[in-house]
Amino acid sequence: MTLSDSPRCIPFDASRSIVDSMDPTREFVKNVKRLIVKVGTAVVTRADGRLALGRLGALCEQLKELNSRGYEVILVTSGAVGVGRQRLRYRKVANSSFADLQSPQDEFGGKACAAVGQSSLMALYDTMFSQLDVTSSQLLVTDSVFRDEGFRKQLSDTVNSLLGLRVIPIFNENDAVSTKKAPYQDSSGIFWDNDSLAGLLASELKADLLVMLSDVEGLYSCPPSDPKSKLIHTYIKMKHQEEITFGDKSRLGRGGMTAKVEAAVCAADAGIPVVITSGYATDNIIKVLQGEHLGTLFHKDAHLWTLAREVGARTMAAAARECSRQLQAQQPQERRKILLDIADALEANESMILVENEADVSAAQLAGYEKSLISRLALTPRKIYSLAKSVRKLAEMEEPIARVLSRTELADGLILEKTTSPLGVLLVVFESRPDALVQIASLAIRSGNGLLLKGGKEAKRSNVALHKVITSAIPGSVGSKLIGLVTSREEIPDLLKLDDVIDLVIPRGSNKLISKIKSSTKIPVLGHADGVCHIYVDKSANIDMTKHILHDAKLDYPAACNAMETLLVHKDLLSEGGLDELLLELQLEAVTLYGGPRASNLLNIAEASSLHHEYSSKACTIEIVDDVFAAIDHINQHGSAHTDCIITEDIEVAEAFLRQVDSAAVFHNASTRFCDGARFGLGAEVGISTSRIHARGPVGVEGLLTTRWILRGCGQVVDGDKGVSYTHKVLKQS
Repeated sequence: MTLSDSPRCIPFDASRSIVDSMDPTREFVKNVKRLIVKVGTAVVTRADGRLALGRLGALCEQLKELNSRGYEVILVTSGAVGVGRQRLRYRKVANSSFADLQSPQDEFGGKACAAVGQSSLMALYDTMFSQLDVTSSQLLVTDSVFRDEGFRKQLSDTVNSLLGLRVIPIFNENDAVSTKKAPYQDSSGIFWDNDSLAGLLASELKADLLVMLSDVEGLYSCPPSDPKSKLIHTYIKMKHQEEITFGDKSRLGRGGMTAKVEAAVCAADAGIPVVITSGYATDNIIKVLQGEHLGTLFHKDAHLWTLAREVGARTMAAAARECSRQLQAQQPQERRKILLDIADALEANESMILVENEADVSAAQLAGYEKSLISRLALTPRKIYSLAKSVRKLAEMEEPIARVLSRTELADGLILEKTTSPLGVLLVVFESRPDALVQIASLAIRSGNGLLLKGGKEAKRSNVALHKVITSAIPGSVGSKLIGLVTSREEIPDLLKLDDVIDLVIPRGSNKLISKIKSSTKIPVLGHADGVCHIYVDKSANIDMTKHILHDAKLDYPAACNAMETLLVHKDLLSEGGLDELLLELQLEAVTLYGGPRASNLLNIAEASSLHHEYSSKACTIEIVDDVFAAIDHINQHGSAHTDCIITEDIEVAEAFLRQVDSAAVFHNASTRFCDGARFGLGAEVGISTSRIHARGPVGVEGLLTTRWILRGCGQVVDGDKGVSYTHKVLKQS
C-alpha cells in the first residue's frame, strides 16, 4: 500500500469548547463576559408566599460558580413585596386576639410590604453569598432617578467598580418610595417593573446577555397548561407577536410572561440577547452559557436565522439527494470500495474518536445522567473494531441496488422487470449512541440513499468526529454532502416540512418522540418504539436452559433495546420450585426485581410502577401467569411489539405463542438479544421497526429499498389494446 492509499487520519482539535461547533442560535454565548440575571417572584417564593430557600440556594451557587469563572454577574431580583406581605401577616397574627382573627383582615399596602421585604430579602442573599465566600451589594432604584444623566453615569461607575472587585450587585426597584400607583398597574415611565428594569440595566450597563428566570420553561405559544401549547425556542417578532396567547399574570409578582416578553424584545432590539428559562432547575444559567438550547431566545438577528435554517435545511436535503444519485451511478465495486475505505478510516482515527467520545462521557457524568445512557454513549477500541468489521461485512454483501426481483413477458418482445431501488433521502433521528451513526451511514451508502442524521446532544462531539471520518472517505465523484449531520434540534421542524425532498423519517427513541414526529410531518415515518421485551417461561421449560437464556437476555447488555425487561412465569413453577431457581440466578447478578400485581404479593417484592416499562439497566419486572394464553394476552397488552420469547419444551404451546404474539420478532428457546441486524445477517441495522407497513423488525439494507419497474420493448404501443397479444409469461431471472 502506498502512502496515498493508506487510511486518512483526520486532523481534529479535541480541546475545543462545546460551543465552537455550535449553530448560530447559540453562537452568541461564546462572547459573553457580563450578564444580568433577573429572577422572578414566582421563583423566589413558594406558592404560600414563603421564601423558596432551595431555589434561592441553587441560584446563589450558580452565580458563585460564574463569578469564580470570571463572568461579571449582576442580579435583578423580585420578591420583596411578597416576602414583606408574608412577614406582616405573621406579625399581625402573632399580635392579634382571637376576636380580631374572626373579623375580616385588611390587606397590607404594597409599599409597606416592600419596605419590610427588601431588608429581609437582602439579608437572605447576603447570608447565602457569605456562605459561598462571595460578597454582594444592594442597589435600590426608582424610575425617576434614571431621568438624571448624572445618576446614570454614577450608577455605571459604581457597578463597574463593584464588578472589578468581584462583588455581585443586586438590583431591586424601590417599591417602598416609588411614585407609581398601587396596585402596580402603572406602566408609564422609563421602567415599570423588575422585568423592564432588567432590560433597562442590560442596555445601560452594556451587558452581553440577559437571562430571565421564570416558573415555566420559557415562552409558550399559549398558556403552558393548554395541551396544544408548544415551547417557542427562538422568538421571531414578526411571526410570534400576533400568534401568542398570554395567560394570567404572575401568581405573586405583577408582570408575568407578558412583561418578560416586552422587556426581552426591548433588550434584544438594543442588541442584547435574552433567554427566558426556568428558575426551578438548579443549573439552567450555566447550561445556557454552555450553549445548550434551553428556554426561549430573543435576538435581533433571530429572523435571519430562521430564514437561513429553512434555506439551509432544504439545501442540505437537496444536496443529499443529488449526491445519492451520483452514488447510484457508481459501479457496484466503487460503492463497495467506499465502505471499505470508511472501515479503514474508522480504525486509522480510533484515537481521535475516543478522545472526543471521552469528552462526551465526562460531560454526561458531570450532568448526572443515568448509567444506562452513559453505557450507550461510551465507545471503546473493541466497539470501533466491531463497527469497522460490520462495515466490511456490508461491503461484502450481494449488490442490493437494481437487483431484478421478477421478469415477466407482457407480450412478444415486451419484457417487464421489477427491480430494487433506493428510497431517496432518509432523515434519521437517533438516541445517544454514537455507534448508531456509523451503522446508519454505512447502511445508507450500501442502499444508495442520501442521509440526514440528528443524534442526541449528549453525543455531540462523538457524532461530529465520526461524521468527519466517514464523509472524508466519500470520493468527490459522489460528494461528502451525501451524509449531512444536523447539529441543532431547532432544524428538525424545518426538515420535517420537506416532504418533497425527504422520503422517509426514522426516529429511534421513545413513543413520545415518534408520536411527536408523526404529528409534525407529512413524510412517512418508520417508528422504532420502546423495547419492552418479554420472556415467558412455560411449565415445561428446561430450567437450566432457562437460566442460561435469562442471564444472557438481561445481563449481556442491559441498556440494549432487545434486553429482557419483563419475565412472565407459569404459575406451576411457583409451587414446583423452578421459580426460586430463576429468581436466585437473577439476584446473584444483582438484578433488581419488581413485581406485577400478582407477583409482588406472592413473592413479597416491590410492585412495578408500570407493566410497560423499559428499565435499560439491571432491573426487570416479573409476573405470574396462568398459562401461555395469559402470557400472550399480557404481552399484547403491555408489550411494545419489539421482541418476545417463550421457553418451553412443548412444541404445541410454542407454536401457539409464535403465531399469536403480535410482535416484530418472536422467538422460541432463544435469547431476545438475537434481535439485531448484524446477528440476523443484515450487516447492520438502521433500527428495529415496530411498524407494520414497509419494514418490521431489524431494518437493514432491504428495509431502505423500494421497487421500480423497468419495461423493455421494440416499438409497441397500446392503441386501445387492439394490436397487443398479452402473454404475461413469468421468465427466469437472468
